Amino acid sequence: MAMVAITNPQLSFNLFYCSVTGREASISRQTASRIRYRFSSSRWLSLNSSSSTNRRYSFDSFKSRCSIANTDVHLNHVAVEDEEISAVDIGCRTTPIVQLKSDVLDTESLSILTGDTYVDSLLTTLPVLTEEEQKTLAATPAHPEGLYAFYASCLAGNLVEQLWNFAWPSAIALLHPSLLPVAVMGFLTKLVIIIGGPLVGKLMDHSPRVPSYIFLNVVQASAQLLSAAMIIHAHTVSPASASSILLRPWFAVLVLAGAIERLSGVALGVAMERDWVVLLAGINRPIALAQANAVLNRIDLLCEIAGTSLFGILLSRYDPVTCLKLAASLMVWSLPIMISLTWLTNKLSTGVLDRAKCCQASRRTSDEGPLPDAQNFVSTGLEAIKHGWREYIQQPVLPASLAYVLLYFNVVLTPGSLMTAFLTQRGLNPSVIGGFSGLCAFMGVAATFLSASLVRRFGILKAGAVSLTFQALLLTIAVAVYQSGTLSQRSPLLLFLCLIVFSRLGHMSYDIVGAQILQTGIPSSKANLIGTTEISVASLAESLMLGVVILANDVSHFGFLAMLSVLSVVGAAWMFCRWLLNPTEEQRSLFSFDPQL
Repeated sequence: MAMVAITNPQLSFNLFYCSVTGREASISRQTASRIRYRFSSSRWLSLNSSSSTNRRYSFDSFKSRCSIANTDVHLNHVAVEDEEISAVDIGCRTTPIVQLKSDVLDTESLSILTGDTYVDSLLTTLPVLTEEEQKTLAATPAHPEGLYAFYASCLAGNLVEQLWNFAWPSAIALLHPSLLPVAVMGFLTKLVIIIGGPLVGKLMDHSPRVPSYIFLNVVQASAQLLSAAMIIHAHTVSPASASSILLRPWFAVLVLAGAIERLSGVALGVAMERDWVVLLAGINRPIALAQANAVLNRIDLLCEIAGTSLFGILLSRYDPVTCLKLAASLMVWSLPIMISLTWLTNKLSTGVLDRAKCCQASRRTSDEGPLPDAQNFVSTGLEAIKHGWREYIQQPVLPASLAYVLLYFNVVLTPGSLMTAFLTQRGLNPSVIGGFSGLCAFMGVAATFLSASLVRRFGILKAGAVSLTFQALLLTIAVAVYQSGTLSQRSPLLLFLCLIVFSRLGHMSYDIVGAQILQTGIPSSKANLIGTTEISVASLAESLMLGVVILANDVSHFGFLAMLSVLSVVGAAWMFCRWLLNPTEEQRSLFSFDPQL
């Protein structure tokens, strides 16, 4: 090993390795390395200049042991002065000695610290935030202006979507006194989500955020307008039987448009709740992210209240065709507003939503396979579904997720298309139906506050059990009221609806608590995959129940369908409580912070 001279006066030490071939030297630095050289007490190193005949040098200024830790060497000019190797034998290892010209150290003093002293000095020089400052930082969004614009965009989009979710089943139910058309549309839509959900999610993951988001908004609005046109056409032609409606061309177009509209809505929802809000609020700012999630949840529920109430009032005063035309006008006017707010969100957040092509390539892993194209579209979709189901089954909190899926079997005793169609066919005033849906949504808003109290009082796991038990109890009473056969009177009917409304407190509380349970138990690297697969599994459960509704589509079978719905809720509560009463070691480890465990 040759003697190396360092002429640059800016000097600090770090681990480097010298290798010499001929009269050339190469030095590789590892800036992140931390090393400590220790020399025997009988070996000294010297910085003093000595004659050229003496090839061994020692540092006279060092006694006994020398420790250098976490330092850097800034090298500009390195010259080899000799080829002769000089080494000090330490134990069984040979350690090369590098000569440093003494004039390098003339103007600067070298501070040598022991390991403990170095760490102590490092920690005392780092700025440390107080606990209050840390909480303030955690509660401050990374891009507050962009987040507010994002809220406005969600408000405009959700209002139209919730209004349409109430409008189309109400308008179809007025065509014929049967649940069959609504059930068929819901069934086929869920099948499309089951098959296309994972594939659309994968395409979204590999596409630029803002253009794909705007594109999906355009697709959803176009599908809504096409659906409204088909229903308006159906109301202008002569009425037909329920079975003949299914064979009409306009109904086939309506089903296709409805499936595209729902698939676009699911993709937009996942993008907003799993991707956009995390970037805008800050993934390392938990309080700000939690507050942003709560705001999104309340926006969605308040839009449900406003949308259903607005269309219900319109339907009670005007004919269905006029109401659908007004809804279509709202869709047309809201689309440019949503696009403008989306662009404004990205601008105010300093382009954080822009995704470079290099980032797309880095996010692809070997198990994801190639991007879907015209040739491997089907195989890629099937592989995505298979991989998602495998990961879903292996998750450590599977019983909590299955309890959530079982709730989707309840397609009757919930404010949805079938309940809207049922109440419409019983001759209830549309404003009352809209008020019922609005009150159910209001219970969801109240659940965002109630769930926090439940978690503080019972812990996160027992809060889920309390929520499910409360919902199952109220729905059981509601079915008992219906089976009593007194719904022809006004008071029992209102009691039946009120029990369903208050049961939404339990449903939405578990929806919030269950989401936190899944966030805690599922690894972050698999959260999106398992989350989208869970939506597909829930859609499968809902489609199976809708298949039963198709077979028993007469309104007289509503009691049987309500019994199946309440059994699914009772089964969900039983499964979750059984899992809670028999915790595993993995469960105790995941929820070690829960005082109830």
